Amino acid sequence: MLDKLKQIADRSEQRLAQVSSIDEINELKVKILGRKGEITQLLRGLKDLNAQERVSVGKIANELKARLEDTINRRTEEIKNQELQLRLEKEKVDITLPGLPWQRGGKHPLTLVNEEIRDIFIVMGFSVAEGPEIESDYYNFEALNIPRDHPAREMQDSFYISDDILLRTHTSPVQVRTMEKLAPQTPVKIIVPGRVYRRDDDATHSPMFNQVEGLVIDKNITFGHLKGTLMLFVHKIFGEDVKVRYRPSFFPFTEPSVEMDISCVNCKGTGCRVCSHTGWLEILGAGMVNPRVLQYGGYDPEEVTGFAFGMGVERIAMLKYGINDLRLFFDNDKRFLKQF
Repeated sequence: MLDKLKQIADRSEQRLAQVSSIDEINELKVKILGRKGEITQLLRGLKDLNAQERVSVGKIANELKARLEDTINRRTEEIKNQELQLRLEKEKVDITLPGLPWQRGGKHPLTLVNEEIRDIFIVMGFSVAEGPEIESDYYNFEALNIPRDHPAREMQDSFYISDDILLRTHTSPVQVRTMEKLAPQTPVKIIVPGRVYRRDDDATHSPMFNQVEGLVIDKNITFGHLKGTLMLFVHKIFGEDVKVRYRPSFFPFTEPSVEMDISCVNCKGTGCRVCSHTGWLEILGAGMVNPRVLQYGGYDPEEVTGFAFGMGVERIAMLKYGINDLRLFFDNDKRFLKQF
């Protein structure tokens, strides 16, 4: 039995020296020292030996098992180190290679234009006012001289939440809210940037878009002040060579009301597809504040006058950057956005 034990031990150590993976070691360990291993099976014959032989053989068997376990543990550590070294070699990073550049984001074109519009009017002494996007029918329509049955409501096809609550269709409600807050204080000079909502969706309209409206109220405000303010704005944002004209129009909250056109920024007024060969582009609506709107806001139209204007930020951005489809602003296409 001792000879067989030594043979198993010697053979096992030779095989351990040749293994190349942890799986092979575990398999060999089970085959030699497991419950059905060679040494375990051999030691079951101890019961057939006399007492003296069992003590002698048992002692030697335990020494051989301890030696094999030590060899197995040592080989396991060696193979783990070898595998780690191979993985490190395989995953080695060449620090001499140039690094990958960080891609920096940029502002959305609508954000750029919105900030530019704000800056122009802030320099002219305007302050920025804001209001809720979920608005009451009173502030969105009635306080702006658009009663419930007035046909002017058809100009703004709306998203109603209830009979009296809707998503605002313009930023004009903030004008009334501001007047109520400040009346009878003068002067009032505000711009109102923000998102508005209408049920439109095509190449030139979106269900959600951005507006900037302006309001000035003071004593002796005239249409000349309106023209001068808008002329300065247009020259700042489109250039000094842009021409301006005004066309009579209708808005329930202003009287008189006008549409403001500028000479085509694409053809310089000679006529092209962008301006439908007219040489002019409409950019905003404006007018003198209707006396009834002043009264709703808490001002006496006999004491003060004012003017108001409103423009779509998307419209200004499309003209400024030569963009022909409004939907590009909302598609999140990096090929489009990275140009700005």
